[in-house]
Amino acid sequence: MRSGVIAQKVGMTRIFTDAGEHIPVTVLRLDNCQVVGQRTAEKNGYTAVQLGAGRPKIKRLTRAARGGFAVANVEPKRKLVEFRVTPDNLIDVGAEITADHFVEGQFVDVSGTTIGKGFAGAMKRHGFHGLRASHGVSVSHRSHGSTGQRQDPGKVFKGKKMAGHMGDVNVTTQNLRVVKTDPERGLIMIRGAVPGAKGGWVTIHDAAKRSLPSEAPKPGAFRKAAGDAAKSAKQAKTDQAPVEPAEAQVAEGQE
Repeated sequence: MRSGVIAQKVGMTRIFTDAGEHIPVTVLRLDNCQVVGQRTAEKNGYTAVQLGAGRPKIKRLTRAARGGFAVANVEPKRKLVEFRVTPDNLIDVGAEITADHFVEGQFVDVSGTTIGKGFAGAMKRHGFHGLRASHGVSVSHRSHGSTGQRQDPGKVFKGKKMAGHMGDVNVTTQNLRVVKTDPERGLIMIRGAVPGAKGGWVTIHDAAKRSLPSEAPKPGAFRKAAGDAAKSAKQAKTDQAPVEPAEAQVAEGQE
């Protein structure tokens, strides 16, 4: 089980194939999606990675949040999400996940908060057909009608479809296909619509009901933290530096 990613919904567009077909896609952008923490079985009782994305206003962060980001040595993040992973798929803290974490043709599940519609009637909220246009019905054509029974049981059951607040709930859309990825710009293009408004945050993870493609990278596709990359480059440079023979060094000392 691999980690998912946090992305921001840019909007919808379409892509044309070589055959001339057009595919409606939703464009999702990875905004500096980094690993900010790890959860291990020894310390926390489960295995997971904590990801962060976006750039918040520093003045809105609590002192505890600032301390957590300082310990992880990463920039403060606007959105934090935990993803359960297997121990062999843990990613180092500070690594930035790239768009090629998912491969073209792969199925993914996308979770997001739907657009809030406010208070809505039964016709808009649940698709009721409403009451008759004549034969004694007046004023209440769009009402939902009776909601209860007789004296027994004498109540309205929980979950009854009625008018009420619509939208603004967390929804997961399953088995969406990844059409294209652009690691340079951090874009993931997914066929069809995903929950949420433009600019909203969504989470993308491997489809629960589909097998993971063999070419999908494990534990994922990511860039190392800037400090780790510099350290690795310095170490590689040291390893590749030519070493002078001992005899030449002794000869130089004698001169």
